[in-house]
Amino acid sequence: MLQNTITPPDTAPSGRRRRRRTRALTGGLVALLVLGTVLWWFCGRDTPDKVNIDAAASGIAANSAGTGAATGAGGLDGTWDVDTTTGDFDFDSATGTFAGFRIDEELAGIGATEAVGRTGDVSGSFVIDGTTVTDAQFSVDMTAITTNDSMRDRRVQEALATTQYPTAEFRLTEPIDLGAGVASGDTVEVDARGELTIHGVTREVSIPLQARLVDGTAVVVGALDLSFADYGVTVPSSMKVVSVEDHGTVELQLLLQR
Repeated sequence: MLQNTITPPDTAPSGRRRRRRTRALTGGLVALLVLGTVLWWFCGRDTPDKVNIDAAASGIAANSAGTGAATGAGGLDGTWDVDTTTGDFDFDSATGTFAGFRIDEELAGIGATEAVGRTGDVSGSFVIDGTTVTDAQFSVDMTAITTNDSMRDRRVQEALATTQYPTAEFRLTEPIDLGAGVASGDTVEVDARGELTIHGVTREVSIPLQARLVDGTAVVVGALDLSFADYGVTVPSSMKVVSVEDHGTVELQLLLQR
């Protein structure tokens, strides 16, 4: 004999739909969190200020017990060495010695940004006779450069081929007349003509500099626009980078002690 049976409704399909909706919502939330983190990293983090003689000098004056130029006996004569102990090197607000670069780029989904790289590992010196700089040589450890995006650091190191060319160098080829006012603490503007070596390529350059003597410390800042292709450097790129300018600015802030 056949018996009538009542088949309970199949709830499995609706359960699967609920699980799919839950997974979709969870995935969407994760994507939003990731996007928010990326946007904060690129748009929320301030770009460090450009080098500025007043800002650099004020950092020295604030930490000095003396006042004025304080050149001491012998005027400016002598060898002035890069000082990496005065002030601090902090990526966002460096008050000490550093060198680095700035370059414009376009990021997918974000827009125009400015990539900035810096290092405090700078060495060198200049020699002054009277008020004339007769010799100057400086070296920058390129392996120590970090940027305002840790995900960019490796690509910068690869572009600069720092395993093969770990240092960048500048050597003065023409004397610089600082003028009489520098010993009194006046700000002087000069051009440093010499040879700049980056990525194993050496080129003649003229770097616009500003210098001021503050409580016995020589403060020097400068910025030079250049084409990276001139030095055989291919600017780094990635899937998120829409475009990167081939030219940029090399910056330096030097504190020197005799």
